[in-house]
Amino acid sequence: MEMWKFQLKQIESLSQVDITHLVEESKKEGFNFLIKLVNEYRNKTNSFNKKGECLYGVFQDEVLIGIGGINQDPYTKAKTVGRLRRFYILKVYRRKGIGNLLLKKILSDAKEHFQIVVLYTDTKQGSQFYISNGFRKSEGYQGSTHYLRL
Repeated sequence: MEMWKFQLKQIESLSQVDITHLVEESKKEGFNFLIKLVNEYRNKTNSFNKKGECLYGVFQDEVLIGIGGINQDPYTKAKTVGRLRRFYILKVYRRKGIGNLLLKKILSDAKEHFQIVVLYTDTKQGSQFYISNGFRKSEGYQGSTHYLRL
């Protein structure tokens, strides 16, 4: 698959994007965080609209194949800590550099607003992915497993 076929776009409104297939696949894998994403967006508890927050999608021919965003970390009062959230790439597109592309975009935007980015993952594959992208394993930040100083 050639990289030029993928488009990285900021998602201004989740309600205008078809995320159903991502939610279905992630549920089958035992992940519930995309269900949370949709529900929190719908009830406006998290719509990625605070200072420094953003949500991105990776599209192939207008079809969403990956998603991820950053929020102000809700577990700390420090406005300098961002939390990587709702990061998911469809299985068939994994290990093709799409996750790296998405993560690098989110982190480059985050640099303007945050000094540290934290995240939580409970999978070995997820942990390896984040470590290979410069994150360190640590439980030093509440509710997180990894952090990165920007």
